[in-house]
Amino acid sequence: MTFLLYAGPLALAAVVGYLLGSVNWSIILTWFFKNKEDIRKYGSGNAGMTNVLRTVGKVPAALTFVGDFLKCVAAVLLAVLIAFLFSAFSGAEYPPEFPSVMKYAAGMACVIGHIFPVFYGFRGGKGVVTAAAMIAFTDWRVFLLVLLTFAVMFAWKRIVSLASVTCAATYPVYAFLLTFFLSFRRDGAPLWYLLFATAAALFVGLTVLIKHHANIGRLLRGEEKPVILGRKK
Repeated sequence: MTFLLYAGPLALAAVVGYLLGSVNWSIILTWFFKNKEDIRKYGSGNAGMTNVLRTVGKVPAALTFVGDFLKCVAAVLLAVLIAFLFSAFSGAEYPPEFPSVMKYAAGMACVIGHIFPVFYGFRGGKGVVTAAAMIAFTDWRVFLLVLLTFAVMFAWKRIVSLASVTCAATYPVYAFLLTFFLSFRRDGAPLWYLLFATAAALFVGLTVLIKHHANIGRLLRGEEKPVILGRKK
């Protein structure tokens, strides 16, 4: 019974997150703005915001960013609602960290859905924007560090992929350090929560890095192109 009280809401949050993640806005908006074309046939072939910016335009790229961000926001907020409803109807008293665990579960599933969308033949994007939303709504302190890292790297090189892989690599480090010192040491969160939050961050960071393997190769060879602001490439 105890297992079902935890596995039930976690599984439901993961399913909701995955289905929302599978709604790929780069594919939808490119179809709308580019005469029913598939973004995966253009540019890098990636179903993501940067490819939309390069091959379709600024407006659809901005809308793609908003859509891919908000779908993960919806996933984590629904996960909190699911946790509340399970607690209310079952009468179970979940630990105070459980809503955050639900957020992580929904957020990770949303990232996976974005990368492997069931609605689009499991060929999606690289999960950067969706992962950013997950980070923002699981721990805003970690998000500020990740955002600062992205801003510094992009301002330096103007290469989105470089900024993205740097954030993916540093995210687990930031998550561990802040959860350890602020949640575990200062606020008394249990050890299992520190381990879970770190493992979730490591999973997302590694997933994004793996999806960027081709970009990493081009970066090492000096072939990755910067984003030129002010005109469409």
